[in-house]
Formats: sequence, structure tokens, C-alpha cells
Amino acid sequence: MVKVEPFEVEQWMDRLETTPGVLNVAETCAASLSIDDLLHLSEDKNATNPLRLSKKLTYGAIRGSQELRQRVSSLFDRASEAESLPAENVIITQGAITANFLSFYTLVGPGDHVICVYPTYQQLYSVSESLGAEVSLWKLKEENGYVPDVRELDGLVKTNTKMIVINNPNNPMGSTIPKPVLKQIVAFAKQRGIIILSDEVYSPLYHSLPAGQDAPPSILAFGYDKTIATGSMSKAFALAGIRTGWIASRDKSIIDAVAAARDYTTISVSQLDDQVASFALSEPVVRPLLKRNMELARKNLGLLSAFMEKACCGMLVGEADGRNDRVDFKGFVRLGYVCETEVLVEALEKLGRYIEEFLMPSQVASN
Repeated sequence: MVKVEPFEVEQWMDRLETTPGVLNVAETCAASLSIDDLLHLSEDKNATNPLRLSKKLTYGAIRGSQELRQRVSSLFDRASEAESLPAENVIITQGAITANFLSFYTLVGPGDHVICVYPTYQQLYSVSESLGAEVSLWKLKEENGYVPDVRELDGLVKTNTKMIVINNPNNPMGSTIPKPVLKQIVAFAKQRGIIILSDEVYSPLYHSLPAGQDAPPSILAFGYDKTIATGSMSKAFALAGIRTGWIASRDKSIIDAVAAARDYTTISVSQLDDQVASFALSEPVVRPLLKRNMELARKNLGLLSAFMEKACCGMLVGEADGRNDRVDFKGFVRLGYVCETEVLVEALEKLGRYIEEFLMPSQVASN
């Protein structure tokens, strides 16, 4: 039987996030939107409900509608040095979590070795382990800004290394792998024929890059065929409820292999989800949608930064997620701040009172 490690952060969220009256500042998505919100955001003021209510609800296009796959493929053109990605090189999935799982399930097994950045979303290393692969953690360090040090790959790589897994931007650290480092990772992998899987679920919401640093392109932008990018509508696009994500690769054989494996799991995505996602990624909607989410992130980050200075918390904005997190990330606090601003404000007020009452030195001493 496959040994599956408990997915700690997801179980914690499942237990607590629907608590009546909860102020959810642990959420990792931009504040969610409704279909009505999308219609209001659209620059096409004649836009109508994207759900085609008269369309028969068959399985639909197994790999996703041509319209949605084309719109997803266009996301990879930003700052790319390679040719535009054909829509045929995209598969639509039930969120990025299914995209990642299918990639590992298809490509990794006993006898393989995987290198995975750490910390990261637990799925990115636990699934490969459950499939019988050996996983080496590529540990991110504070002194390097939680950006992977490519020089360390020489000490991690093995003759049976099948895949290098990165996460850009990083969950939980929020750090971004800049273009020059991505180039080095690609060069290292290409020389050895190693697949690179890049979970890009937070792209393109690069709202607080260091001064002078441009937003990095996708891992698909460097012309190396053995690259996979996964993403979804959940985080940067604020539509977690439609459960829509994707796998994209320049290697058509990888796409075909993943599609064959998926025949045993979910077959296709919901036509309704596909229609909403297509509408959200259409030109009149995607620009104002990302603008709204970028502005919300920057505004709320300013509020959170001011709170941290006042409270003297020394908190890391992020998520303690993964193996040995009680040891590796002791003293770290998870805060998801791209919620509705009023929720964040109320939550910080209550958190501030709690800190003053229970965590300030004078209060700790008296207790």
C-alpha cells in the first residue's frame, strides 16, 4: 500500500477555516471573486454571464476547451526567449494540486531521485516519496533571501536524478527566483537531461519585488523542452472555487503521457469551470482582474508591515508548511494578507490586543 504522509497544512485549514465568525488571515489566495464581480471588472461593458446555460453538460473537451488552453498558453509569453507555447501543450486540470500530482504520478517512481526546494508546499516532495522515489531537499537559506543557491545542486544531484522541483514565487517564503538564477537551473538540468517542474501557482502576482528586479518569466521561457509549469485560477486569479488549473510543457511527449495517466483519474474538468476560467482569462477581464489583485496585495502588505513594526513581532509573512515544521520553522507565523482589507484590519486589531495582553515582555513575566 502507498504510504501517504498527512498533508498537515491542508488538514489544519480544513479543520478551522469554516469556523463560524472566523477572521481568515491564513488563506493563501487573493480575496475570492464571484461571477458578478468578474462581469463588473470586465472592460467590455457588454459582457454577459460566461455560463452558457443552454450548452449540454457532456464531459466536454477531455484536455480542456481550445479557448481556455489557448488563453493559458498566452500567459507564458511574458518575457519569454522561446517560441509561443502551442495550446496543444496545455492540459486543464482540477487545480494546480491535480496538475502537480499527475506530473509526479506520470513521471516519478521507484529508483528515481528528485531534488525539491524546501520549504515549499508539502505536496511537492511528499507525493514523490509516496511513489517510492528518493527525495533530497534543496534547503533555502535566509542569508540568500530564500532563493535557491545553484552551486548546491552539485552536491545534491545523483546519476538517477529524474526531476528538479521549484516553486516560483515560493510558498511559504514569498521569495522570487530571479531570471538569472532560473537560467542557471535550466542550464544545470539541460546538461544532464533532468526534468524541471516549476509550480507557478502564484505567478504573475509579483507585487513586492526587490528594487530593480523584474518579474521573472515562466520556466518554459528558456527553450528547454524538459520543463513543466503548473498553475491555477486559485491564487493570483482569486477563483479557487472553480477548481481549475493546468499543466504546460514544451515537451509534447510529457503532455501526452500525463493525459494518458489522467484517463484513470478525473477524465476532464467541469464544463462550467472551464467557461468561467476562459472568461476570467479573456483580455477584457484578465487585465483589470490582475490589477485589482496586485493593488489589494500592495495595500494590505503596507497595513501588515505597519502592524509588524508597531507590534515588534519580527514575524515572517508566510506559511510554516511541511516536514519537521515545528522545528524548522519555530518562531515563524503564517499570515495570508491578500484577503478583503476590512477582514485584515479587524484581524490585526484583535491580534494586536492579544499580543499586548499575553505576549509583551511585561505580561509574559507576570504570567
